[in-house]
Amino acid sequence: MMREQAWRLFAGEYNETTCKVEGEGDRDPSYVVTPLGAKVNRLYVVGVLTNVEDLSSEGEMLRAHVSDPTGVFVLYAGQYQPELLDYLAHMDTPSYVALVGKSRTYEPEEGTIYVSVRPELIKEVDASVRNYWILEACRHTKKRIEAVVEADNMTSPSVDELKSLGYDTALAEGIIASLSHYGKIDIDSYYSLIKEALASLKTGDINTHSHTQEIEEKILGLIAKNEGDEGIPWEKLVKKGIEAKFDKEVIEKTLESLMDKGLIYEPQLGRLKTA
Repeated sequence: MMREQAWRLFAGEYNETTCKVEGEGDRDPSYVVTPLGAKVNRLYVVGVLTNVEDLSSEGEMLRAHVSDPTGVFVLYAGQYQPELLDYLAHMDTPSYVALVGKSRTYEPEEGTIYVSVRPELIKEVDASVRNYWILEACRHTKKRIEAVVEADNMTSPSVDELKSLGYDTALAEGIIASLSHYGKIDIDSYYSLIKEALASLKTGDINTHSHTQEIEEKILGLIAKNEGDEGIPWEKLVKKGIEAKFDKEVIEKTLESLMDKGLIYEPQLGRLKTA
């Protein structure tokens, strides 16, 4: 079986994914399809490792967050990856990392999908690698935007017609699946992602958005500590946040950001749990 390509895409696009394509056979790969038509089984990411959390009593499950200029990738590594678990557990944060991983989904209820990444390889890199990846991800994102625009201009968009314009099979299939699932795509929002990513290159600072990330990590910690089986009530979390010296408006904006990034969800209305 041919090895799946590792897509270059930003967290801001990946985290908006709600489309799954299941493999037809037991050994056929499954995919998630992003709004811009990336048909993802594997992805290549470079960003800032902001934190690593032990989700088990014996270190058999770790959750980590890798930030790029547009959002945060959520990583899960389990007991069948002992070398990777050990490597992650001993990495310094924050630090630049490059990783290749498989797309994963979590569905707390029907119609609600959160995406994450199961890393296969991960290593520490320097700022030059991160900057090059940003440029590559911008180039790939622009190409997918252009493919979506081409498909929108077709009377009856099809895989064959997109391939005739020079797009490869994976992207052509992804674009058609995306149009079917998401409908009209807000192209301007993805051009904004590219601008946001390119703007981050002007600083090259590993601490870009570090204050925001620190607040998000602390609010995530409060939720994880108090969520129980049913989630923590929104009002109770706000109260605990205020007790921790956070402004109410900051707490509410942080919660909205965490939900947009797929790091938390509402198992029932008014209650919050970590994803």
